[in-house]
Amino acid sequence: MAVLSIVVTADHNDVLTTKATRVPRVDDGVRKLMDDMVETMFSANGVGLAAPQVNVPWRVIVLRVENQIYQLANPEMVRCEGDQTGPEGCLSVPGLVGDVTRCLRVVAKGVNRHGKEIRVKGDGLLARAIQHEIDHLDGILFTSRAVEGSLREIVKEEVPDVVTAV
Repeated sequence: MAVLSIVVTADHNDVLTTKATRVPRVDDGVRKLMDDMVETMFSANGVGLAAPQVNVPWRVIVLRVENQIYQLANPEMVRCEGDQTGPEGCLSVPGLVGDVTRCLRVVAKGVNRHGKEIRVKGDGLLARAIQHEIDHLDGILFTSRAVEGSLREIVKEEVPDVVTAV
């Protein structure tokens, strides 16, 4: 496994604002990408990572919530219920945080590392992370969803209280 470079908005790379391409099938290359993304997410102390964030324009995400790892190709939202508003940050937008309203409970479907279709149900942080990462696949950054006036520079003491690496 390898730690990949994370694309940040200051790089002015269009991969962060372009809709990612569907993965035709999960093969060894996609599995290696998933493994490298998990390693990169761990290294950056992240909650989630989307392939465009490592300069790969594919619809692949990885998540780590409550010590559970999720790896999905071609994820799609199936159901979205309730509302939650809370702080979000992003590995691709370092130093900035803002309040974002997301669904409280979600069901997403996608293809796992073995090529099998699966569904992931989540609430709270898992629901927020799924939505955040699928947004990345659609070229949407959290900054465009932030509650007006809530974007601010992150203060070092604030980091543990903020979802800094969704």
